[in-house]
Amino acid sequence: MTVLTSAARDSSVVAWRNLVTIKRNPDLLFGAVVNPIIFVLLFAYVFAGSLGGDGYRHFLVAGVFVQTVAFNSAFTTLGLTNDLTKGMIDRFRSLPMSRLAVILGRTASDLVVSAVTLVIMTLAGLVVGWRIEGGPLDAVLGYLLLLLFAFAMSWVGGWIGLLCRSVEVAQSAGLIWLFPVSFIASVFVSAQTLPGPLRAFGEWNPISAVADTTRRLFGNPIQPPGIPPATGWVAEHAGLYAVGTSLLIIAIFLPLALARYRKVAS
Repeated sequence: MTVLTSAARDSSVVAWRNLVTIKRNPDLLFGAVVNPIIFVLLFAYVFAGSLGGDGYRHFLVAGVFVQTVAFNSAFTTLGLTNDLTKGMIDRFRSLPMSRLAVILGRTASDLVVSAVTLVIMTLAGLVVGWRIEGGPLDAVLGYLLLLLFAFAMSWVGGWIGLLCRSVEVAQSAGLIWLFPVSFIASVFVSAQTLPGPLRAFGEWNPISAVADTTRRLFGNPIQPPGIPPATGWVAEHAGLYAVGTSLLIIAIFLPLALARYRKVAS
């Protein structure tokens, strides 16, 4: 218990240090705030007319929420790579602190960034006509699921960040894999409309499960207008699959990130 308490205390200090950095350099939030707003406005006003109007807008917003918190894992990648290249990891290693604290502090601070992003995106969604039609408790559960998934994806980003040797490489590595993973999913379109193997990948993609579960909790349409309801195990157990895969991602990438940190800090 003493080890866990020490790790939690050290992690909170590192997380606060990261948040203070954002406070002093608010332009670091630019990508986390502006990009999702652009996605919401672009698809809500440019494409909604040909994809189902208001019905598509209600389908769209929860998907953009999921895509955005997944993309925020790139901030974890960049943050750890930046600390690594500037020698901060060496300074942390010289201190009597938990080795888990550096990565956990980074993922915790980026979770706060994701929470702020969700608040801003909710306001943007309300502007374009999106509404939460479900109950207050379901809405809270929807946001908690989004934050759980954001936390899980941060561990993936943290592992990638510790693999990169420069910030330039991290900028590409942190995002390049997210584009196909997030677009081959039920974010902007239904996975049922994808061809061949892409459909199977989209249906089993955790991003699809989190998006569909969030839509259900928000009381929004599960499919765009004109698309029949999805069938299959994932569609019928989307909530269980969303939570399970989020926990599985943490269980896999937390030890991988910690092992990589021990290697680069040795």
